[in-house]
Amino acid sequence: MASHRTGTREEWLTARLELLEAEKELTRRSDEVARQRQDLPWVRIDKDYVFDTAEGETTLPGLFRGRSQLLVYHFMFGPDWDEGCPSCSGIADGFDETHLHLQNHDIAFTAVSRAPLEKLLAYRDRMGWSFPWASSGRSDFNFDFNVSFTDESVADGRQTHNFRQLDGWQLDPEQMPYEGPGMSAFALQDGDVYHTYSAYSRGLDVLWNMWQWLDRAPLGRKEGDWFRRHDQYEASYR
Repeated sequence: MASHRTGTREEWLTARLELLEAEKELTRRSDEVARQRQDLPWVRIDKDYVFDTAEGETTLPGLFRGRSQLLVYHFMFGPDWDEGCPSCSGIADGFDETHLHLQNHDIAFTAVSRAPLEKLLAYRDRMGWSFPWASSGRSDFNFDFNVSFTDESVADGRQTHNFRQLDGWQLDPEQMPYEGPGMSAFALQDGDVYHTYSAYSRGLDVLWNMWQWLDRAPLGRKEGDWFRRHDQYEASYR
């Protein structure tokens, strides 16, 4: 006997049509939020950043690779870590296919982490990925976009994450210290780079299509740290 509420096909259809109206309203609201997102004021970037990439040293404009838009995923991979964050790795499993479509829509994409480039490329090879990945370890990029932290930056109150002040407990060494996930968007016009958008925490959910599938599964997300890097499951279909 199923533990969940059961009913007839007619009862299911009635409830499903009620849900459909809520889903349509959510879609309309999502479209409106997207318009608000694109209407945000742009902030010109006056600071010079340097990145290490597989093609050599580059700047923030260089990450655009000849395109007018740039999307960055702030991948949690600290300088002293031996492998990337499991959650970020799960999201990144879909980057190769997404990157292909973006680059044909005037949008450059890259992941950015503070770990040295050789670590990033070795981990990318291990995971079987090919999307661009840049090391920001020689600049303040991660700190300026609030995805890397120090004890000092948190203590003096200048560090935020997800648009809130950080508290010391968030630097617990057991909780991926000093790094956080995020994404940022940039535009390039007349040689100037502008920051247009950033998101963190649950704002990244829609970037990981696994969550979208689980939200439609009978038992939902059943959230927790159950997921692994794809090469660490006992059975893998890759």
